[in-house]
Amino acid sequence: MTEKSIMKNNNYSIYQSPFSWRYGSEKMREIFSEEKKYKLWRKVWVALARAQAKDGLVSKEELADLEKNQDNIDIDRIWEIEKDTRHDVVAAIKEFAEKAKIGGGKIHLGATSMDISDNAETVRMTEALSLIEGDLIKLLKVFGEKINKYADFPCMGYTHLQPAEPTTLGYRFAFYAQDLLLDLELLQFVKKNLKSKGLKGAVGTSAGYVKLLDEKRAKEMEAGVLEELGIEAFEITNQTAPRKIEVILANLLAGIAGSLNKFAFDLRIMQSPGFGEWQEPFGKSQVGSSAMPFKKNPIKAEQICSLARLVVNLSRTAWDNASMMLLERTLDDSANRRVVIPEMFLSVDEILNSATNIVSDITINDKRIMKNLDTYWPFSASETIIIEVVKKGADRQKMHEELREISMKARESIQEGNVNPMEVLISENSAIGQYLKPTEIVQLMDAKNHVGNAKEKALTLAEEIKKITL
Repeated sequence: MTEKSIMKNNNYSIYQSPFSWRYGSEKMREIFSEEKKYKLWRKVWVALARAQAKDGLVSKEELADLEKNQDNIDIDRIWEIEKDTRHDVVAAIKEFAEKAKIGGGKIHLGATSMDISDNAETVRMTEALSLIEGDLIKLLKVFGEKINKYADFPCMGYTHLQPAEPTTLGYRFAFYAQDLLLDLELLQFVKKNLKSKGLKGAVGTSAGYVKLLDEKRAKEMEAGVLEELGIEAFEITNQTAPRKIEVILANLLAGIAGSLNKFAFDLRIMQSPGFGEWQEPFGKSQVGSSAMPFKKNPIKAEQICSLARLVVNLSRTAWDNASMMLLERTLDDSANRRVVIPEMFLSVDEILNSATNIVSDITINDKRIMKNLDTYWPFSASETIIIEVVKKGADRQKMHEELREISMKARESIQEGNVNPMEVLISENSAIGQYLKPTEIVQLMDAKNHVGNAKEKALTLAEEIKKITL
């Protein structure tokens, strides 16, 4: 379904969440759709009935009826029933029983609501994590290509937003990619440990199931259902799965958002006229401002930062839910989880896809990078000059003063709109000339000779990314 068709089906007279059509991919929206939720609930109920049928609690006819009507769902009818019951799971049970008239009386046997909804939610979160994992690997692949391309391309490094020493563009891209590799490692850990409640009843003791069967068969029944759902369960739960796992999940999503907030914020700085080194993709018919036709604003980078800000604030709610769930269960997490979990995933999904598009087609203004390098690197080179002349017997304090005076003259010249004359001034300085030949000065003033092992380290990281993305 396209964005246009999604909007066409909306009711414009009531509030619609931007996540229903504007942010996040269609796949992620499908995972957190109402239809997906009710289908998963039905899947849990049928899996439970199938497991109970092995012990004679559900007859063959009853099970066949439930299986036959598993996908026969009327969501409008569920919502209609919920107006009276004021309980979403009970409403869904009643609607299922209306369709499955033979097996309907056995739906939810021995279960409590969270045996259904928590397991279904774990399935959704697992699918959503897999989608995020794919998006993250795709982005890392694109970063890897840029790292390889620009591994030895020198550019000015900035600390405190002031010119510092040269680095390479590939090394800078590697910094962002390294953060994302850490995010990927944590994601895979969370995915492996994303367990659910299983089937343990009202307070997690499995009392109802044990009463229906016995302890051994109750465990076997739970194992069969979990296998069918493709998830694992915690051994110890209350009425819900431990909300602690959602804190870890939220921290993961906030971490990915933070990594890309750093990249997007840097891009916004690099696109500003004072730097002018990068530019995010800008469409042929794209409009930067309704008032100023000349504007080319970094709107996708700003959108990344905006959504990242939302994710980190939503993630705090997961902490509250885990730490304020009183005794065996309180319901003060229920309403916010309907918002927090989908919107964190949808936001990060949008952030990752936007970042991939930006990195893929980012404009690198080579000439501006070289201009900035030529303007500011010569000042940084003064440290290298001092080291070399002192190694050859010069007095450090005297050389420091010579270079300080040269730097001041060079700065004055730049302020007047001229190119940085520092290399010329150093070459013409007789005190420095006693220790360094003109050819040595030229070599020392070449920024490529002052980036250390940036190229090698960047390429090493690119190889690490290549192994993951193959």
